[in-house]
Amino acid sequence: MKCWVCSRDARGFGHTDNRYAVVDPRRYPIDWAFCSSRCQAAFHALYGNWVAVRRGEIGSEEVTVVDASEIERASMRRCLRAFGEAGSAIGFDKPLGQYTEAEALQVVDAIVTCYTEAMVEHHEATKFPPVRGMAPVPDPLVVPFADMTSEAPWEEATR
Repeated sequence: MKCWVCSRDARGFGHTDNRYAVVDPRRYPIDWAFCSSRCQAAFHALYGNWVAVRRGEIGSEEVTVVDASEIERASMRRCLRAFGEAGSAIGFDKPLGQYTEAEALQVVDAIVTCYTEAMVEHHEATKFPPVRGMAPVPDPLVVPFADMTSEAPWEEATR
């Protein structure tokens, strides 16, 4: 089963429609499954807006959309170089509409990879906020043996 929002594999997050009684099967829509609580929350925000529009509580011309945060916009800007490199490999004289599937996927892969790396880099940099007056300490979970300067001790025994 796929996440209703992002189409990744669903991982146990669901939805109950509390307008219906417990015995009513419409209370448990089986296709409204999600991969994370973030996707579940995004779905409920959009669903709440949709219900409000249907009830006439808000105008249908202005519905809240997911806005990118400042960090996400900065990550998108960092993807311009990857997009340019992928585009130059294909050739800028070729219109986007004439890209083959493999060329389009090459561009998408370059952008998504760069965006993911930028977001991970930001997350790792801000995972542990610095404590005033102390030297920054690297996150031990990122590179588990980063503090080891020599070879691993068990490798000495096998030589």
